[in-house]
Amino acid sequence: MFTENEILETIDMLDNRHLDVRTVTLSLSLLDCIDSDAKKCARKVHDKLARVCARLVPVCDSLSARYGVKIVNKRIAVTPISIVGAASGGYTELARALDRAGKNLGVDFVGGYSALVQKSATPSENAFLDTLPQALSETDIVCGSVNVASSKTGINLDAVGKLGNIIKDLAYRTRDINSFGCGKLVVFCNAVDDNPFMAGAFTGLSEGECAVNVGVSGPGVVEYEINKHPDYDITELCEVIKRTAFKITRMGALIGTEAAKELGLAQGIVDLSLAPTPAIGDSVARILESIGLSRVGSCGTTACLALLNDAVKKGGVMAASRVGGLSGAFIPVSEDAGMIEAVRAGALGLEKLEAMTAVCSVGLDMIAVPGDTTAAQISAMIADECAIGMINNKTTAVRVIPVYGKTVGEEVDFGGLFGTAPIMAVNGGDPTAFIKRGGVIPAPIHANKN
Repeated sequence: MFTENEILETIDMLDNRHLDVRTVTLSLSLLDCIDSDAKKCARKVHDKLARVCARLVPVCDSLSARYGVKIVNKRIAVTPISIVGAASGGYTELARALDRAGKNLGVDFVGGYSALVQKSATPSENAFLDTLPQALSETDIVCGSVNVASSKTGINLDAVGKLGNIIKDLAYRTRDINSFGCGKLVVFCNAVDDNPFMAGAFTGLSEGECAVNVGVSGPGVVEYEINKHPDYDITELCEVIKRTAFKITRMGALIGTEAAKELGLAQGIVDLSLAPTPAIGDSVARILESIGLSRVGSCGTTACLALLNDAVKKGGVMAASRVGGLSGAFIPVSEDAGMIEAVRAGALGLEKLEAMTAVCSVGLDMIAVPGDTTAAQISAMIADECAIGMINNKTTAVRVIPVYGKTVGEEVDFGGLFGTAPIMAVNGGDPTAFIKRGGVIPAPIHANKN
């Protein structure tokens, strides 16, 4: 039962503190669509999405109206297409089928144009990777991801090197939209099977046939609650954050339960990540500043982010029976008003962002860099993030956008939730010789836990 005060408090969060369900993501296995004929495979995929996901958007809209909860995105995540298309090789045809089906259904994104190559890549997987620039530049709502490392297998430097060139190619192909094709591609270490957030969502092979996963968010709520207690010490603030995360997650769990019930599907996980938007009052950076920083990026930023991330997890896990996904604090630069301001002021650079990724979700996210950043530099960024994830046994990722024709001091506007990105400086050193070595960076010794 909810008390009257709790109900009123939740209404205030929804109306004034940017509390929302960031995404309801339907995960869907496509293993039964595999066919050696590319056209048949694409048709099976299109038809399955049309059949199983037909009521996703109407149900979400109905729940939003019923409970007064804004559901920002409706999404679909599918089995990695590198697996689904391996028998036919018709990867780009599958991308177009996903794009058509998703648009017809009215969803915001379809994730899963993905590959898992953390240990090595088969010839068909390498062929799939080569299609990423074309597939993501010729579709509108299809998102891709590649897992190139894990704490058990190490870092596949061959794949990392390949991805640098792929990202550069994709940036050029989408140069007329500020290279935003790269915003639909994320490179992972320790990717999870049930992530509802784009661009990295896919349905892992350990998942069932179909489930409803929910991602909640409420940075503005957390900031507001912290600001109510200017005299609390850090221990007391952690308790405030935990209680607030509990309330946020409970609302998301309710929507997930009701959506699964109405769709007649299995209930998946609740991802309790704090995902910011460019809107004022919806910023993770502002939470860190409310804890006591003059500006995000200053000394103490990593410590504040660590306590926030941990408190969010501790509070959220008590509110839902199945918490999963990434579940932490996101720091996508272009999507966070406070992060944007800090970069503009010169207070936040790539090196500090990299340090922050050691203690939060997920990594170097929505980072715009000069268009002349080399493929080797991009690959090296990916390798650095993978090293952090591999050693610390956590998920890390890179979603970097080398904006064609732009340089440091300029900005690009991606629009909507993707926000505005100041072009950030990249260390001028040349890692080409390192990347060209290829091979595998071995997993750390703690990988041998069997």
